[in-house]
Amino acid sequence: MKKGLLIGLSIGGALLLGIILLIMWGVRSYNNLVTMNEDVNKNWSLVENQYQRRMDLIPNLVNTVKGYANFEKQVLTDVTNARAGASSMKVTPEVLNDPQAFQKFQQMQGQLSGALSRLLVTVENYPELKANENFLQLQAQLEGTENRIAVERRKFNESVQIYNTTIKKFPTAIFAGIFNFKNKQYFEAVTGAENAPKVEF
Repeated sequence: MKKGLLIGLSIGGALLLGIILLIMWGVRSYNNLVTMNEDVNKNWSLVENQYQRRMDLIPNLVNTVKGYANFEKQVLTDVTNARAGASSMKVTPEVLNDPQAFQKFQQMQGQLSGALSRLLVTVENYPELKANENFLQLQAQLEGTENRIAVERRKFNESVQIYNTTIKKFPTAIFAGIFNFKNKQYFEAVTGAENAPKVEF
């Protein structure tokens, strides 16, 4: 009888230990997923911060360029409209999980980048504008901001890659499914981004 009781206690103890270890592993996995999810959100906010910096620079750039009467009005209109479109949509953490909404946001930002590129290419036809100190400072700030956007997008994509890989690995995928951790969208280049802007004078 004592031998059976000892075996029963041993099996019960092993099961209890197994359950405790499983719970500890589950808590650790969940906390790790939360940390990675927050890292993705943090890196996205850094991208948005640089987008906002670009948005803030554009009105000053447009106003500086407007001072040159012969400057192509359509180029300025395109930049202003693209800025309005890009600033109309805010990407919340929920949008990062929605491929269609995230793609729409990327397209709006791509249109703004294209309009700014056309503006800066068009400036080449106006030597007096290219020599304007205010314009040169704004152009330098805008170019710096575009570089910062590229750096923050890369960091964002790296954090998304780590997060997406983790939620797909077994057995973490089980907890990711239970607690509704979904795949995040990568920032991708918009269609046609590989082509230089075409400007006709």
